[in-house]
Amino acid sequence: MARNRASARSAGSRFERTTADGLRKRLRNDYIDRRVKTGANDRGDIAGVRTVLGGRVVIETKDYGGVIKASEWLREAEIEAANDDAPIGVVIIKRRAVTDPMKQYVLMDVETLCRLLEGGANEADFN
Repeated sequence: MARNRASARSAGSRFERTTADGLRKRLRNDYIDRRVKTGANDRGDIAGVRTVLGGRVVIETKDYGGVIKASEWLREAEIEAANDDAPIGVVIIKRRAVTDPMKQYVLMDVETLCRLLEGGANEADFN
C-alpha cells in the first residue's frame, strides 16, 4: 500500500504512542506521554521527559519509512526545544521493521549529547 497523508499521520501517531509508552515504562515515569499539538509553537511530540537534574528534554518523533532527514529534523528539534524553554531537543527515528521502542534511533548533535552526559540544565537555570 502506498503511503498517503492519512496513513502517514496514522503511522506517526502510532509511533508517538509507542515511544511515549516505552519511555514511560523504561524510565518509570508516569508523567511521560504524547504531547497535545500546539501548532506554530510546537514543543515536541513527547512530554514529561527530564534529565537527572530536572531539565526538560523535547522529543520529536519521526516515522518516515527508513528515510532520515538529519539537518531538517535537528533544526525542528532545536526550534521546539526553544519553544519549550528546554535545554535539550532530540529526534527519535523509527527504524524500518523494528517495533521495540527501545531499539529506535536517536538523532542529536554532539553538544546535545554533552548536555545529556552532564545531566542537563536544571529548572533554576531558566528562572
